[in-house]
This record gives sequence, C-alpha cells and structure tokens, in this order.
Amino acid sequence: MNNIRNIDYGIRSEKSMKTVVRLERTNLKIHNQTVNYLALHNLTFNQFKVLEVLYHRGDLNVSSITKLTMSTPGNITVVIKNLKRDGWITSIKDPNDSRASILTITQKGIEIIEKVFPNHADNLTKAMEILSDEELNTLYELLNKVYKTN
Repeated sequence: MNNIRNIDYGIRSEKSMKTVVRLERTNLKIHNQTVNYLALHNLTFNQFKVLEVLYHRGDLNVSSITKLTMSTPGNITVVIKNLKRDGWITSIKDPNDSRASILTITQKGIEIIEKVFPNHADNLTKAMEILSDEELNTLYELLNKVYKTN
C-alpha cells in the first residue's frame, strides 16, 4: 500500500521548506564535527560554550551565560556544576544580587580554552572554505536578514 501524498504547497513554500531542512542538516553536520573534536579534549559542547563565553566576555552571571550560550536554566546549572567540579570555573556571590553568582574562568579553564579554541576556529573556517569570501559574506548577510525578521 502506497501512503505517499503528493501535495503541492507552491514553489515558494517548497523551496522554503527545502532550504530550512538544508540549513538544519548543515548545522547538524558542523555541530557533530565540533562535538567530536571537543570530546577529544574531554569537553561537552555546552561546557565549551560556557568556557568560551567567560574567556572572551569576562566574568558573567548565570543568567547572562544562559542567554549567550542559548541554553536553558536547568541545563546550564548542570554544566556549571560540572565545570566547577573539574576546576575550570569558579563562582562568587554577586555583590549586587545575593541570589545570584558571578562565574569566572580559572587558570585551568583558560589553558583548555586556549588549547582548544584555535583549532575550533580553524575547523569552522575549513567547513566554510568551499565558499569564496564574497559568498561567505552573502550567506552571513542573508542568514542575518532572516534571523532579524523572524
């Protein structure tokens, strides 16, 4: 029995759906490559994101880190707990809010991010090397345009 339904949603809708699926598959491919690379250094992707944000942005509260890493409060709590356990970050009470903590990357955290980040940047650059500089700029601008309007 054939359950295939041939429904015409229109050329624009079909192309939009195919484009979103292609974006998701491309993202998943690059994400999986990143996860595999980070695993070689005993880091999860979420741990890496927290370390990277603290390294490049400086000390931050948990709420800011949650937003910047596009995480959820429940998930970020576990990630932070594990980073503290492993000595990669530390926390102090926020002097402006006794309910909150300020997180700081430790020297051990700095050492791992300085070891891992340059190769991560190279890996992302290699993932985009198929594109010319102009194509990369165009892709960025187009994705930015879609991001800002939706």
